Amino acid sequence: VKLQKHNTNVQGITYRNGFHCTARILATEGVRGLYIGATPSFVGMAFESSLLFGIYSQTKQSLQGGVQSSRPQPQVIIPSAAFAGAIISFVLCPSELVKCRMQIQGTDSLVPKCSGYSSSLDCALKTIKSDGVTGAFRGGSTTFLRESIGNAVFFSVYEYVRYYMHLQLKSGSSDHNNMVDMGIGILSGGLGGVAFWSTVLPLDVAKTIIQTASDKSSPTNPFQVLNSIYRMSGLRGCYTGLGPTILRAFPANAAAIVTWEVAMKLLGIKNN
Repeated sequence: VKLQKHNTNVQGITYRNGFHCTARILATEGVRGLYIGATPSFVGMAFESSLLFGIYSQTKQSLQGGVQSSRPQPQVIIPSAAFAGAIISFVLCPSELVKCRMQIQGTDSLVPKCSGYSSSLDCALKTIKSDGVTGAFRGGSTTFLRESIGNAVFFSVYEYVRYYMHLQLKSGSSDHNNMVDMGIGILSGGLGGVAFWSTVLPLDVAKTIIQTASDKSSPTNPFQVLNSIYRMSGLRGCYTGLGPTILRAFPANAAAIVTWEVAMKLLGIKNN
């Protein structure tokens, strides 16, 4: 978030890379500085994950019409994932707005000081007080696009990698056990996460700029924001923060998929 905010701002300070940014935070704020905005992120992700996998599974079953297919069906996967992503965007937008506004704060002298929020709750209340309830949904259309497109990519990659890996194991007549399933979940979920963020990171950059803008009249159209960034910093500017995002994406999404698959097994739900 700091990279996205300050490396795309003419008056901002350019961090050389994610490691430089991390070093600055540790030097001035300590380890605690790395966890600023953790509360809204934790709450938002808890609801988001529950809704995302639940809606995706139910929508996929409805579109299949009771006809189970072992082979991935893009005409089922893509609309199911896009619909699930669209729904969760309404949960994610307010929580990510608070998270982003908390994270661009800091005692680092390289980072311009903001109005100052003492906590995530303080940030949420001040936002609603100054901008109304609709202010909490600033960047909503960008979040909607990011989640719809991103999850269509994520679940497509996940389903196809999972299918072909199981196919290879069957043809190789390998022993099929829980550890193998977990390995497949880690790889398919991790690659799905990398594909998600590689596809929609420019929208995430635009969302950060929109949600952290101090001027209420600043543009909220993501394509207008990205056009401005592109003219100033080129394609590289639109992918600011790619390194740290990809480093996070693989383990985070691998863990999410493995947890989901284990939960499905424990609940006796067949995952097709």
